[in-house]
Amino acid sequence: MVRLLTPGDIRELAGRLGVRPSKRLGQNFVVEPGTVRRIAALAALEPQDVVLEVGPGLGSLTLALLEARAGRVVAVEVDPALAAGLPETIATRAPDLADRVSVVAADALHVTGADLPAMPSVLVANLPYNVAVPVLLHLLAALPSLRRGLVMVQAEVADRMCAAPGSRVYGTPSVKLAWFAAARPAGAVPRSVFWPVPNVDSRLVAFIRRDPPDTTATREEVFGVINAAFRQRRKTLRAALSGWAGSAPEAERLLRAAGIDPGARGEFLGISEFSRLAAARQSASPTAPRTI
Repeated sequence: MVRLLTPGDIRELAGRLGVRPSKRLGQNFVVEPGTVRRIAALAALEPQDVVLEVGPGLGSLTLALLEARAGRVVAVEVDPALAAGLPETIATRAPDLADRVSVVAADALHVTGADLPAMPSVLVANLPYNVAVPVLLHLLAALPSLRRGLVMVQAEVADRMCAAPGSRVYGTPSVKLAWFAAARPAGAVPRSVFWPVPNVDSRLVAFIRRDPPDTTATREEVFGVINAAFRQRRKTLRAALSGWAGSAPEAERLLRAAGIDPGARGEFLGISEFSRLAAARQSASPTAPRTI
């Protein structure tokens, strides 16, 4: 049996551990059992799944994942006090399943497969608002075993992650995530379920990994042209990519070689177009420096 944490449990546990939610670490703890239970259900876990949870905090979602019969949970926590306290919480509230949880005290922005006791297949996490996109992109790059996931992020970030080319909120997060996976909205989460209550709304984003575009360019080269295109998103690609290409005429030449209108703007290009453009530059100058 698993006993989920109630709002009172969470405040009592935080007090006992001497933990105060840190704005710097983007800590907003989910205190409503129904919410973590819904997230675990939406993750559609299977017995063989190894779940990676980033920022488990006091263990609300971790317990719900165990209740949902996750085969194994690898919880990565950057806060030393929270990382030290989580095993006891799991042992107390899910004693029969405690051996399924491994806690790794590490920064998810730098974690690699070598840091983990098992290679995860699913990511389920309440990602810190301030680093949600960098963490997700890093994990997808560093852990190819991750095949799908469900993450909770700030509502505006969720919109950007799921946006299609031409959308008002389409930008760098949209295109870079599309290199790794297909993302879709998976529901809203009210502010009232958090402690402390944030001043922003939250949403769930589900993703399924897919193969990157067929291109001779590396991911770093593709991400370099994406960065350049959105650094001055109001400008045409001919102008926005002049520094990246070396000059505006060269940018136009490369754009035309990739079959892209030089008068278009970056927000109308998908990951395939950016990949073609990076490949065109690579072909034109194989020794050109890479931009990350």
